Amino acid sequence: MLVLAVHGSAAPAAAATSRRLTAAIEALSGVHALVGHLDVQRPSLAEVVREHPRSVVVPLLLGDGYHRRVDIPAVLEGTGCVLTEGLSGERDIAVALLGRLREAERRRGPYTRADAVVVAGAGSSRPGGNAGTRTCAAQLAALLEHEGPEPVPVLPAYLTSAGPTVPEALASLRAAGYRRIAVAAHLLAPGRFTHALNGSAAWTVSEPLADHPRLARLVIGRYESARGTRALRAARLAC
Repeated sequence: MLVLAVHGSAAPAAAATSRRLTAAIEALSGVHALVGHLDVQRPSLAEVVREHPRSVVVPLLLGDGYHRRVDIPAVLEGTGCVLTEGLSGERDIAVALLGRLREAERRRGPYTRADAVVVAGAGSSRPGGNAGTRTCAAQLAALLEHEGPEPVPVLPAYLTSAGPTVPEALASLRAAGYRRIAVAAHLLAPGRFTHALNGSAAWTVSEPLADHPRLARLVIGRYESARGTRALRAARLAC
């Protein structure tokens, strides 16, 4: 069984996003995917893995903060589940973010692009918890440099627990003379953070990432790798 460990949100659109992701995973791989929530929504991750022990659990998280390093391992202890790495730092995330950015730009006009970008992550106070957003910002900058002749500055920023904040990053870029500043949401699903970004007075704001096709393929890769590792370990024990 494939179990996605997600944060959870009271926003109805978050559950709809998760359903689109699990449907894409199942269509691409034939693997049945379940969702276990860490907060707010049911079923909880604990409930799902109690019913489906020895599952492969993929943390649907863009950073390696408290949830990835503390919460989820504690829930899985004694269940026989295999915990994969999260999604932090994967180039596919930056590629998906670029796709969402282009969609947001097209909403403003078919031939207009941002002259600066803020990559907005949730933010973490845990050491290493913000590395995913910083890495994604660097990867996005490299992708934009490859696409066009004009350099586009890309700044990472955070919605909580770390700095610079999104308003600070926007103000810094405006002070430098940039006017078409896009916020690229380094977030997975709609919720209070996406609501805050939509009120940020940025030139445009991209949609969250969880139901982008790249995410489904990335999760499937995590699952297949974990299954292969488990099978190899079992074979070695049988020898």
